[in-house]
Amino acid sequence: MPEYRNIYQTARESSGYTQEKASELIGISVESIRAYETGRRIPPTHIVVQMVDVYNVQHLAYQHLKNADDIANLYLPDVNVANMSAAVLRLLKEVSDFVSRQQELIEITCDGIIDEEERPRFDAIMCELNDIVQAYFTLKFSV
Repeated sequence: MPEYRNIYQTARESSGYTQEKASELIGISVESIRAYETGRRIPPTHIVVQMVDVYNVQHLAYQHLKNADDIANLYLPDVNVANMSAAVLRLLKEVSDFVSRQQELIEITCDGIIDEEERPRFDAIMCELNDIVQAYFTLKFSV
């Protein structure tokens, strides 16, 4: 069974830093790094900002937000880092899927009311938009 790595530990290790070096660069104790990496404590936002800068891992900010905030976890899509080519292709596919339904969205929303008959189609289009957001973040974090 592979050893569990939390988001803070994974980010630090991907940057090649030891806990000792990371604590020195971030300006916190090694014990604080250990507490964050073992899940005993959640780092405050200002520490995560420093981690993102020191480790050069933007995705950590997004992961932290989703893990630390119930509202963000509820509304932000899950994002996985992918290679750039795959991320670009996925984004283009999702945009194309949405564009093919733009006229339908106009027809549904032009009267400012979404009735029961229109609701399933509107919800499907909103899922397309969510897929675009997810694909955008995947591309953003693959760079």
